[in-house]
Parts: sequence; structure tokens; C-alpha cells
Amino acid sequence: METTEQLKLHINALIAIEPRFAPIYEQVGVPDLRRNTGGFEQLLRAMVGQQLSVAAASSIWKKLLDANLTSPQTIIQVEDDILRAQGLSKQKIRYARSLVEHDIDFEALTTMSDNEVLKTLTAVVGIGRWTAEMYLLFSLGRSDVLAVDDLAIKVAAMHLLGLAERPTPKQLETATKEWSPHRSAASLLLWSHYGWLNNRKALPV
Repeated sequence: METTEQLKLHINALIAIEPRFAPIYEQVGVPDLRRNTGGFEQLLRAMVGQQLSVAAASSIWKKLLDANLTSPQTIIQVEDDILRAQGLSKQKIRYARSLVEHDIDFEALTTMSDNEVLKTLTAVVGIGRWTAEMYLLFSLGRSDVLAVDDLAIKVAAMHLLGLAERPTPKQLETATKEWSPHRSAASLLLWSHYGWLNNRKALPV
């Protein structure tokens, strides 16, 4: 799923399977694909930002960029104290070292199946399924990724499906199997719908 036109085709196919997406599509329009180039830097930045505010993560990332410490070649050459001075915690340093040590062939990921990519990425300490799924969706442009662990998607899906409470990841996986192979379009629409719901709730009465 590389272009907006391809996304529109997936959305139309998704609506044919699950018509309840039609009013959401009318509300939010075509979501932004938010594609990125992927690679080592993309994963490192995702790991740096875990459990941090956007501002804190951006500050640390800028320090790493300024110190030229965003590539495996430079990270492997410095002591932990240098990385710590840029704002990385002991745990994040461990994550960065693990990413370097796994020496992922990022070009090879482009030809792997989704499950193979997930297995390869989650072997790195600090990369969970959610981060790996974001890589599948936004870096590799895969068309059938539904982030069932994502809070916003669970809340939006609860609203879409008329559920009384947030579904568990397993429940959501089961309830959305028929959406395949268009679940990336579903993820993008559900994220946009979650934002729309929040904005609506925030409006004054």
C-alpha cells in the first residue's frame, strides 16, 4: 500500500465487507499514509520514544543526532556513559545495543512475509509486537496489519462494533478476521475515528 489511491481501493473493499466503516470514512476522509523510509534509525527512534512524552523523546533524539549517534557504526564505538549523557536510560541503552547486535538486513525485510518480519524484529530486546506492526504498516507499507494491542484502535473498534467494553486483543483479532486483507486500511480509519471521537467529546455543550 504505497499510494493514497491504493489506500482508497482498500478502504472501498473494506467497506464492502464491513459497511459500518462507511460513515467513518465520510467523517474522516482518506487518512494520511504516514509512510517512512524505515531502517535502523526508524527503529532506534521508536525505541528511544517508548514511554516518554513527545517532547522528551524529541529532545533525546535531537541530542543523539547532534552527537552523530544514530547508526550502528557509531553506537558500537562508544561507551554507555556517552549514550547516557544524551539522555538514554540504562534500559534504552540495552535496547540500542540489542538492535546493533542483531544486525538486521533491512532490505531483506521487504521480501519477507509479515510473520517473518514480526519474528525478526521482536527478537530484538525492546521491540514488542506493536512496534514491529508499526514498522510493517508505516515502513514496509503492508496492507493487512491491525494493531490489536493499540489502545486507540480498541476504543474506536468498540464504538464501531457496538461493544459494551473494550475488546481484548484476542477478541479483536477474532472479530476482524473477515476484514483481511484490508486491515491496514481499517487501522488507519480507526485511528482517525478515535481522534474524531475525542475532538467531538472535547467540544463545549
